[in-house]
Amino acid sequence: MTVAPGTLVLAGTPIGDIADAPPRLAEELAGADVVAAEDTRRLRRLTQGLGVQPKGRVVSYFEGNEAARTPELVEALLGGARVLLVTDAGMPSVSDPGYRLVAAAVERDIKVTAVPGPSAVLTALALSGLPVDRFCFEGFLPRKAGERLSRLREVADERRTLVYFEAPHRLDDTLAAMAEAFGAERRAAVCRELTKTYEEIKRGPVGELAAWAAEGVRGEITVVVEGAPEKAEELDAEELVRRVRVREEAGERRKEAIAAVAVEAGVPKREVFDAVVAAKTAQKPL
Repeated sequence: MTVAPGTLVLAGTPIGDIADAPPRLAEELAGADVVAAEDTRRLRRLTQGLGVQPKGRVVSYFEGNEAARTPELVEALLGGARVLLVTDAGMPSVSDPGYRLVAAAVERDIKVTAVPGPSAVLTALALSGLPVDRFCFEGFLPRKAGERLSRLREVADERRTLVYFEAPHRLDDTLAAMAEAFGAERRAAVCRELTKTYEEIKRGPVGELAAWAAEGVRGEITVVVEGAPEKAEELDAEELVRRVRVREEAGERRKEAIAAVAVEAGVPKREVFDAVVAAKTAQKPL
């Protein structure tokens, strides 16, 4: 007799306040044949808080054993089990274990569904005060300074709002790197301890936030950063010189004209100055 495959259920868990748990979470915890938890101790606190006792087998499923445990869970699913996957907070697979199991289940034509729940990404995005129509989630940045800065520079021109997770003890270094890669005036919001007792949203230019974080910050951190502004029209050296000339003919001093054209073109003043000097050297009239 052929046994129909079971179902893999990804369940969102509270990111702070246990009262935010969706009602279906308790039902799934009570009825699942297997509960795979990132941390079984946290799972115990969660079930106690919800007043529910899992009837199925409870196993750990975290970064250290994810690769080894995935085949075991797939076999259970193929045998008809309903497997519930929960992580410490938020939705499995989003910077948490889960992707490998989902991919393996999909490959074997096993049904995958979800119990929607709280999300630090969407909560921080909504509270940030920054544009929410288009955004991208970048997860955790590399721990090494050079790799972190390199990753940030890769998205320095990204127009969409950026969302990151970060550890509190690395927050000041990360914000300083963002100021270097994006510019100190790029707007951002540091969302700390979302939905918890000491929730705090700190908004401002990323350079100012870096100085604030240098004093020390605690708790779970989500950082939301404004996307890059639209690039100004790219102007060649000849056009830069022409615009300086027009301003000089209107009565502006050359220094002020160069500064104004640099702002218009979105380029450093040095670039405009060098173009003017090169034009003068070539005896092009200004």
